[in-house]
Amino acid sequence: MEYKTILAINPGSTSTKLAVFRNDQKLFDASLSHSAEELGQFERINDQRDFRTRIVMDFLEENDFDVHELTAVVGRGGLLPPMESGTYNVNNAMLDYLRNTNWEHASNLGAMIADAIARPMDIPAFIVDPVVVDEMDDLARVTGLPEIKRVSIFHALNQKAAAREAAEKIGKAYTDCNLIVAHMGGGISIGAHRKGRVMDVNNALNGDGPFSPERAGSVPTWPLIEWVLSGKLSEGEMKKRITGQGGVVAHLGTNDMREVEKRVDEKDPEAEFILRAMAYAIAKQIGSMATALSGDLDAIVMTGGIAYDKRLVGWIRERIEFLAPIIVLPGEDEMRSLVLGGLRVLNGEESAMEWSI
Repeated sequence: MEYKTILAINPGSTSTKLAVFRNDQKLFDASLSHSAEELGQFERINDQRDFRTRIVMDFLEENDFDVHELTAVVGRGGLLPPMESGTYNVNNAMLDYLRNTNWEHASNLGAMIADAIARPMDIPAFIVDPVVVDEMDDLARVTGLPEIKRVSIFHALNQKAAAREAAEKIGKAYTDCNLIVAHMGGGISIGAHRKGRVMDVNNALNGDGPFSPERAGSVPTWPLIEWVLSGKLSEGEMKKRITGQGGVVAHLGTNDMREVEKRVDEKDPEAEFILRAMAYAIAKQIGSMATALSGDLDAIVMTGGIAYDKRLVGWIRERIEFLAPIIVLPGEDEMRSLVLGGLRVLNGEESAMEWSI
């Protein structure tokens, strides 16, 4: 077997995660933290590229890893315009867009850092399944207001990886399966995967769908309008309430689901009630996606960090097990998912896509 050594990079707001794999086996990983003082010297997130690249390279050198062993570098995808699922070459058009976009986010640095490391060694740099993957059917975009359309922003990287793993477990190709995948983390996205394409999914970034540890989820529109127009909160404060301070944290004062589980174990009735309500909301969204697939389902997949909670999974299972077999794949290994996307290209299983605006 020909060995391929891949560096995966996942920039976050205050850290840069990295992992080195030989084929699909992890050699080592790390999370490199960045202080507020270090990041404060940069006016824009995009200006952090050289700083973070140097930190990654210094870490590899300090740990006696020769970067010339690398076959490819894979970065987390950023906030690009809607795009097809897949593994993309990091090209100049992508880099220009990410440098100049007003949608600044740490994930935009993934492609930049990957390119900065790979280009001098003349090896490929990739991104894989960013959150802006859009395969939605046109029917799924329509709302009751022509001015407002539903959009696809979800945990594409983990959803696609979990879907492929589930398909392998049932002995079918992902492109031959109909699956519902529920990614359950700080945000919750539930996608209807039809023959390898996510034909419908809730916008998890902006809080659509079931409420989650940090997001309000879909809420009744009339009282929401009244709340917005009351003038009690600014636009920024409203958005924070919906996408960072809503859901479980609004009800229970914490977004740490381990603490919520502990409170349920200690017979806290409010904690159990809210956790049951979240399970109900998740199950209901899964049910709606079953209708999107006309009830033709191979399996329902539950993944993400919250899928470790067997009690919550059990409450969801009670409501949906009549629909299809259930596969639980707890956690999300983003680094492995990035590497596997790169490997599929390097091994000739699929071709890298070229991004253009």
